[in-house]
Amino acid sequence: MMHYGVLALTFLSVNLDFFLMLVFLLKKYRLWQVLLGYLFGNLILLTASFFVGKALTLFLPEWLLGFLGVLPIWLAFHDDDDDTADRAGGSPVINVLVTYLAVCAGCNLSIFLPVLVGESMVHFVMTLGFIGILTMLVVLIINQVAEIKTVQKQIAAHGERLMKICYVVIGLYVFWDSGLISHLIAFL
Repeated sequence: MMHYGVLALTFLSVNLDFFLMLVFLLKKYRLWQVLLGYLFGNLILLTASFFVGKALTLFLPEWLLGFLGVLPIWLAFHDDDDDTADRAGGSPVINVLVTYLAVCAGCNLSIFLPVLVGESMVHFVMTLGFIGILTMLVVLIINQVAEIKTVQKQIAAHGERLMKICYVVIGLYVFWDSGLISHLIAFL
């Protein structure tokens, strides 16, 4: 069964670092261009995570795939500076999409893969819809608060620490939800 709270937490934590980037993109491009580029990027990465997870389930039991929970926890303690070159020229939608994929592809794949690994196709389609709605809401909200200096300062000061805490919570959830913990306890 799909857990909307976990999906929302996953989406927010994995994209938290990109929210500040959205502020800059919204100043550079039109709202609808940023919204479409960001939405396409999210849908591409979710789809890749889902199908890679399905391929893994063909060979491994779901409880063993619970070890994928290590990925978000590892990301919480791994510093990685994403430098995105300026992408002058081309379609603004494509520029936002490429920027998003360059900044967030690795994190999104490694975070969403363990979260989506046990989902059915129906739940995956529901997940796409849910994350699509969250994506649009985030862009609309960030567009409204982009002018508030205090918000920009708070994200800069505390955003990374909050993102890391969320990654650890997601990793622990994957351990529990996959059945890994109960298998390890039974083994002992």
